[in-house]
Amino acid sequence: METIIAYTDGACKGNGKQGASAGGYGVHVQFANGDVQNFWGGEADTTNNRMELMAAIVALQNTPQDAPLQLWTDSGYVKDGITKWIANWKSRGWKKADGKPVLNQQLWQQLDTLCQNRSIDWQWIKGHAGHAGNEMADKLANLGVHETGHELIPADGTNAAMPTSQSTTNQTNMEKTTMQSTSQYTHNNEQNPAYDGDTSRKNPDFWPVLPAPNLRGAPERQLIMDTETTGFNDQSGDRIVEVGIVEMVGRKFTGNKLHVYINPEITMDDEVIRVHGISNEFVSDKPKFAEVAELIYEFMVDSEIIAHNAGFDMRFLKMEFDRVGLTDFSDRVTVTDTLALAKQMYPGQKNSLDALVKRLDVGKKDRTFHGALLDSEILAEVYLAMTGGQINLAIDEEQSATVEQNTQGLHFANLSQLASLLNTSASDHQADALWREKTLK
Repeated sequence: METIIAYTDGACKGNGKQGASAGGYGVHVQFANGDVQNFWGGEADTTNNRMELMAAIVALQNTPQDAPLQLWTDSGYVKDGITKWIANWKSRGWKKADGKPVLNQQLWQQLDTLCQNRSIDWQWIKGHAGHAGNEMADKLANLGVHETGHELIPADGTNAAMPTSQSTTNQTNMEKTTMQSTSQYTHNNEQNPAYDGDTSRKNPDFWPVLPAPNLRGAPERQLIMDTETTGFNDQSGDRIVEVGIVEMVGRKFTGNKLHVYINPEITMDDEVIRVHGISNEFVSDKPKFAEVAELIYEFMVDSEIIAHNAGFDMRFLKMEFDRVGLTDFSDRVTVTDTLALAKQMYPGQKNSLDALVKRLDVGKKDRTFHGALLDSEILAEVYLAMTGGQINLAIDEEQSATVEQNTQGLHFANLSQLASLLNTSASDHQADALWREKTLK
């Protein structure tokens, strides 16, 4: 059987303080066929650790025992307890090394029993870091402070909620309604460390990486972008299957990357698959464009988009955004085409991305398959190399007049008077330090 993925979380409003200790647990389960199940509940007088344990227990109780399970928790207490500490606790009669009884012993025993004869991959994830699965579990845990419930969201998108909840406030009911009607995909900055990059088969380990647009509107924000598609004709049914974006501000990488595979809702032929290596099986459980369109749109608008043969990518993006009603996309971005730029710089030469990589001696990565994120990363290096002569001296308005005056009549070969205006490079310092350590030690 294929691996099931579960995200668990606990919440506690007072963490054990009498009269202020209502807590909840949340469980978000993703099945290999695309179905999703959510569980939430809680206790009136509890602790955060109890709720973290209860979330793991509920996850195991509600998934098939014979199916491999990958369970993600943001609780080091649960992760380390079940993988490192529990054997010693059991050997000492459920006592810690100091001889004191193990806290939450009954829950640990229940969890231990559920783990027997099961294939479970326990993983820790940083909480409140923007990952969609963890954020959903957190929402469910907070919902569980007030009520208990369960819902099934089938892969076909139909709402088959099966609530067993008893809500205590109107606000809680509103939270639940919103949660059920919203796409399961939310902002996420990190890729699943278990993802092996294999797009030739069904691979549920891939996480859509959809960063929040925190730097949108920043001066000199540039998005180096590429797409992969099912074919060449955006007006005859071809669709986007992958979007990859690398973010720069002031010609420096921010670390933000957007990467998502799309279920195109059509079958790709072998010729296309040989180009990008993305199989029909791989995209079968990935989000449809409509499910992630708003998150991609929010990240891209009000920015400069840099792409190689940009007209192709922009046509497909416009088509996809038009289909979901985001019809102003083209009006809210500016576009730089590195192919057009290369043709101006190197007339009469080959100016494919591969040719530019070789000519400029940058971006040398394996391009057996032309993945969108990989090509965006390579294109970013190519673009920086192509435009490397555009040195930004970071001169503010008050300095500009003085600089102009001081540089009048200055010979081009003598720039020493401008040395103080150059920005110090951390990479240069690092390279110098490494050279000194190697050469002078």
